[in-house]
Amino acid sequence: MNAPAVAADTRHSSSAASAAGTRVAVQQVILAGGSGTRLWPMSREHYPKQLIGLLGDHSLLQSTALRLDGLTTGHPVNDEVLIVCGEDHRFTTAEQLRLPGKRASIVLEPLGRDTAPALTLAALRIVAGGSDAVMTVMPADHAVADLPRFHAAVAAGVHCAAQGRIATMGIVPGRAETGYGYIRVGAPLGDAETGELDVRRLDRFVEKPHLELARQYVASGEYWWNSGIFITRASVWLKAIQALAPDIHAACEAAWRAGVAEDPFFRIDAAAFDAC
Repeated sequence: MNAPAVAADTRHSSSAASAAGTRVAVQQVILAGGSGTRLWPMSREHYPKQLIGLLGDHSLLQSTALRLDGLTTGHPVNDEVLIVCGEDHRFTTAEQLRLPGKRASIVLEPLGRDTAPALTLAALRIVAGGSDAVMTVMPADHAVADLPRFHAAVAAGVHCAAQGRIATMGIVPGRAETGYGYIRVGAPLGDAETGELDVRRLDRFVEKPHLELARQYVASGEYWWNSGIFITRASVWLKAIQALAPDIHAACEAAWRAGVAEDPFFRIDAAAFDAC
């Protein structure tokens, strides 16, 4: 991963979340529902890339679960990891997290869906547990070379999220790339708490561009790669998704209410979730 930076969406900020105090807990959330078909035959439907040790002794999932160890934000970090994954991978996922000594709560998606439903299920799980933690939501298949820099970016995102914002981690592009989505960044939002890290207002998301447009994005300096890492309080996300995608919110809430707990798993109702 190139140098990360943070973009924050202030349109859905919540004064109530900001007033709740600066010591809100941080909850690591890992989205592990991908199938990794582009790496076939190494990555297969029933043993996808996040479960494989592509970069060392740990699998990508295990490396992601260990990534916030040692994080210093001024906020307590929950030691239990919250995972959203598919039914087919539940036992392997649980075992892989047990091996490095990570406690996990695992929400099972009966059907593969995009980021918004998975993030909504995670937020519902946190709120149902009586918390309004700052979620640090990460895909399970990233590799991070500069961990101190990554921790600094996460800490800046947590600072923004504790004020009621939705933050996402962008990656300053080193080349024109057509395989990634981009985010357009705007005015600086940094303060004394975020230090030298580049924190900007998030203007918009853009889909994967063709090559010439990608070159224009990189040359402008106004576009970063979209990492898919989001940092926000659970209540702020739920408020935003209810306002912007009420069908997703309603389907996820119905699926959650009809779900069944089978520790460490929580099984979502498939019929209700199908409406996402």
